[in-house]
Amino acid sequence: MENYREGGKVKHRIVSNLSKWPDDLISSFEKILKGEKTAPVSALQFTQGKSIGAIAAVMEIAQRLGIKQALGNSKQASLALFQIAGRIITQGSRNYLANEWVKNQAVENVFNIGDFNEDSLYDNLDWLTKNQDKIESKIFNYRSKDKAIKEIFLYDVTSSYLEGDKNELADYGYNRDKKGGKKQIVIGLLTDKDGYPLSIEVFKGNTSDTQTVSNQLQKLKENFGVERVVFVGDKGMIKSAQIDEITSDQFKWNYLTTITKAQIQTLLDKNIIQLELFDTDVIEVKGEEDVRFILRKNPIRSEEIKANRESKIASIKNLLATRNLYLKEHQKANPTVALKKVEAKISKLKLNKIITTSCEDRTLSIVVNKIAQEEDGKLDGCYVVKTNIPKESLNTQLAHDRYKDLAKVEFAFRTLKTTVEEIRPIYVRKEKRTRGHVLVAMLAYMIVKYITDECAELNYTRKFIIDSLDKIQYLQYNYEGKVIQIIPQTLLPHQTVIINKLKLKS
Repeated sequence: MENYREGGKVKHRIVSNLSKWPDDLISSFEKILKGEKTAPVSALQFTQGKSIGAIAAVMEIAQRLGIKQALGNSKQASLALFQIAGRIITQGSRNYLANEWVKNQAVENVFNIGDFNEDSLYDNLDWLTKNQDKIESKIFNYRSKDKAIKEIFLYDVTSSYLEGDKNELADYGYNRDKKGGKKQIVIGLLTDKDGYPLSIEVFKGNTSDTQTVSNQLQKLKENFGVERVVFVGDKGMIKSAQIDEITSDQFKWNYLTTITKAQIQTLLDKNIIQLELFDTDVIEVKGEEDVRFILRKNPIRSEEIKANRESKIASIKNLLATRNLYLKEHQKANPTVALKKVEAKISKLKLNKIITTSCEDRTLSIVVNKIAQEEDGKLDGCYVVKTNIPKESLNTQLAHDRYKDLAKVEFAFRTLKTTVEEIRPIYVRKEKRTRGHVLVAMLAYMIVKYITDECAELNYTRKFIIDSLDKIQYLQYNYEGKVIQIIPQTLLPHQTVIINKLKLKS
């Protein structure tokens, strides 16, 4: 221990705990302190060790979530855990992980591996892909033990753009990343109702959302062995063909989705629902056979859409003023060309039903049809959840809330793609290794979600939490030819708070 002063008072703090030293070294060191041995105190050499806090936390949480048990005890399992930790703590390529990052991490202490390189990690991706179904099934069974059989599953799809075009799954498709001209892959993520991932699948870049659903249904039935399912997906995912498959004799399951604005209008035209039913509180209307429609109007979203529409109209007026000024200053300019530019923007902003144009004496003008504008905005913020779940199994409010849980999958995608795990950029080309890379990202997200949920009250960012843990290094003593590694007993206050919140072993 050492003494120090604080506020005029003498206090003590532990420099290091020697209780884990071998008895012979403790005895020898004690003699030095008592002056009974001629060996100088300088014989006790101290060095700063490698980072251990974050990777140890990853390992412990992986065990709590059943990830470690699902991967097994082989060297390949340890390499997979190493890659998961790398995805969470630092990102980067497998070359960086194997040749640089590893030098500052206590990998041998935590993962019990030491002899590997970049190629080992690429081979590990192949191993992960080969065993993905088994790994996912074991995690599902582990998380389902001592609980009621899970019934509600959330599913959504995203895309991830690629730099270059050599990836075997790369193709052009609907690009959610707004990266025109770049090839992509499509990723489908299946989670439980709490947003914890259960399965992830990679599809070719030109695969439509609806084409991915059948695979997930088969996986739930065959890999996970579930008997009752409420499959939750948005209106772009679950259409009539998907509903037919979900409710077919093969599955006889339930679904939760929403319907399009055009479909809402059809229900209004048929008087199945009425516009005045849309309110801030949910209300249910019975449809044909066993179909239920759950209606709600989001007033905040309604105002956002209204303001956005008015902003678009204002931009048309600004363009009109700019074009008229140009025509006035350039007498040789063609007014027809100017009019086409205004009309093109009106079309692009989908305001054709609201705004009409004209040109007279080289002056452009527009008319905003207020009646059409009000008609276009009557369904602002309105949405309809469609389901076939019996009301006695899931009441109106809960059915609505379970659909809104899809936001948890959207959150997962944002985290996977752009924040802690950074699924992009993808440094692999082969199909199997692409699938393995994405599986690593999914397993990493499970751990990140656990950390985020447990530490929510701290109001720390995920990055700050992980960086704080990563700064915990072991202390290393070299004494009489022996090396002793000790975890520091005194940490920074915020590190202690994080460890306590996560209930990590000290």
